[in-house]
Amino acid sequence: MANSNPDFLVTHSGGFHADELLSSVVLTRLYPDARIMRSRDREWITAGPDRIIYDVGGAYDPDARIFDHHQRGAPVRDSGEPYSSFGLIWKHYGRDYLSANGIPDTQLAKVHEAFDSSFVLPVDLMDNGAMSSTEAGRLAPLTLPVMLETLKPAFDNPDPEAETAAFHSALAIARSLLEANIAGHAGELRAEEMVKAAIAKAGESRILELPMGMPFRSAVVSAGADHLLFVVHPRGKDWCLTGIRRFEEGFDLRADLPAAWAGLTDADLERASGVQGATFCHKGRFIAAARTRDAALTMASIAVEEALA
Repeated sequence: MANSNPDFLVTHSGGFHADELLSSVVLTRLYPDARIMRSRDREWITAGPDRIIYDVGGAYDPDARIFDHHQRGAPVRDSGEPYSSFGLIWKHYGRDYLSANGIPDTQLAKVHEAFDSSFVLPVDLMDNGAMSSTEAGRLAPLTLPVMLETLKPAFDNPDPEAETAAFHSALAIARSLLEANIAGHAGELRAEEMVKAAIAKAGESRILELPMGMPFRSAVVSAGADHLLFVVHPRGKDWCLTGIRRFEEGFDLRADLPAAWAGLTDADLERASGVQGATFCHKGRFIAAARTRDAALTMASIAVEEALA
């Protein structure tokens, strides 16, 4: 049964949530010819060779392709944290989904694990009430599960097809967000090799020069390049100078750009920095810009000297 392509992807009718929407994104990518059937009728939520059932069905049975998490004895992760239907679908179909989206075999395990911990797990926890909106603080209304649920029709919408239409509209949005997040994880892995090569080339310099803008912090940390303070790279027609955050969260930097540059642009910044071609410094002192590579590197050298002093 598990090796045959399904004709139907069966999930529950009525109000929808992030977990079955995101599960649907994965499954419709793998089985584009299958039809989504939203129902709670017993004839549909009973296992059969022509279907995959998720977020409904009252069982977790991968061999029968039923992936529910609402029943007693529902599966949990090794950590004890609960799965939603999305976590279960990702566990069993996530690697195939990544392959279908062009992720190389050499990166499958890393991307699968990174996406599971950063994206899938929070959805699982919120769906199971294991992560409260209080924990999300003021951003709670902007979390992905909440935002997707805002796409439900109004409670008094008389159209009998409103729920189904809203589900498919939300599905398109969920697909875009999931695919973008996957692409971001894959991009970070591609960038990691480039950043590590640039770190080797920089040697003992406090300045890391990159060939283009790219994610760099995780590679800098994993390489143990604690001596680096600033990053320089081309950006369109100009050059960018940025600080390196101390931690994954927040804006605390290893070193700030000079206080005298804060909030200045063009001629004012050139006078304050003494660098011809300096064009911009954010008032937060974490990013600056220059017209040329030489100007950006000179600004970086000045910033290093002031930081070390």
